Amino acid sequence: MAKRRNEYISLNDALKEFVTENKLEKGMDKVDVRNAWQNLMGNGVNNYTTQVQLKDDTLYVSLSSAVLRQELSYGKQKIVNMLNEELGKEIIKKIVLR
Repeated sequence: MAKRRNEYISLNDALKEFVTENKLEKGMDKVDVRNAWQNLMGNGVNNYTTQVQLKDDTLYVSLSSAVLRQELSYGKQKIVNMLNEELGKEIIKKIVLR
């Protein structure tokens, strides 16, 4: 049963508490990672991106272009660092390009 509080809390704090109590952080991280990929990579890469999926600490990205996959494979660690910086925490440790 939910706790009833007499003091006022901000909506931001209430939402954070709700996410924490219901153990929704991993699901929120998956959505945040997809959004960060779209924001950082831009339209050129997003046009060839078919799927972005986070499993544990590994990001799986499916691309429809072998040439683009090869180009991105040269800068995997840089992409991981940029995504983690965009997210504000270290969620991704490894990236796999398919």
